[in-house]
Amino acid sequence: MSKSFEIGPVEVGAGRLFLIAGPCVIESEAHVRTMADALQRITADLGVGLIFKASYDKANRTSVKSFRGPGLKEGVRILGKLARETGLPVLTDVHEPGHCEVAAEAVDVLQIPAFLCRQTDLLVAAGKTGRAVNVKKGQFVAPWDMEHTVEKVRSTGNERVFLTERGSSFGYNTLVVDYRSLPVMRAMAPVVFDGTHSVQQPSAANGVSGGQPEFIPLLARAAVAAGVDGLFLEVHDDPAHALSDGANALDLKLLGPLLEKLLAIHQAAS
Repeated sequence: MSKSFEIGPVEVGAGRLFLIAGPCVIESEAHVRTMADALQRITADLGVGLIFKASYDKANRTSVKSFRGPGLKEGVRILGKLARETGLPVLTDVHEPGHCEVAAEAVDVLQIPAFLCRQTDLLVAAGKTGRAVNVKKGQFVAPWDMEHTVEKVRSTGNERVFLTERGSSFGYNTLVVDYRSLPVMRAMAPVVFDGTHSVQQPSAANGVSGGQPEFIPLLARAAVAAGVDGLFLEVHDDPAHALSDGANALDLKLLGPLLEKLLAIHQAAS
């Protein structure tokens, strides 16, 4: 059963569309602050609740040579300072059970990457922190099977869990979105639609992932019309030079106009 809750000033599952947005990875302390300030201005003008996201470590990059981020210690310092100075709720990925308590000291939401959505020890460790837990549905998992994932987090007594749809594997290097998954999972927990990873082409660009960002608006509009609680968008001010996932990121300058359209669809569909 879907349960609403709050993450700071952001209402999750209460009927108001919220946004999780930011760069894929912490590229520098200055960059995440620039992005957070820009995102905060855009969402404040539109009255949209914002959770800022950036990862301290991308442990599942395609190539061993790919940039992963500053690491746990420095990343947690940067994210904690950002949260204190901006007042924004902050989300980051965790890949190991031992990282959960450390990351929870600085952030409001622990995110479980799609590849790890069935890892019991990680889900339980994240739940035990008491922080909100966002679980990305694995590309290989049926939406109805995410009930077991939700139960693992809630077994700790933590009810603040939500799920994110990010597309399913369709052959090699391609993802497809089955919008039937949204109401199926929304019966279990609040649901977010990831409009940027859903256009990703995993490992399809010579050691890194490719993408088709021109389809982000289309998929996001369809998801809001179908019914979701929030949107997840990796946003960058210079996608062509992003250090991770630039090929499927939304250009910052496109965010405001897209949000305006999504809010109109949300209002019409409510």
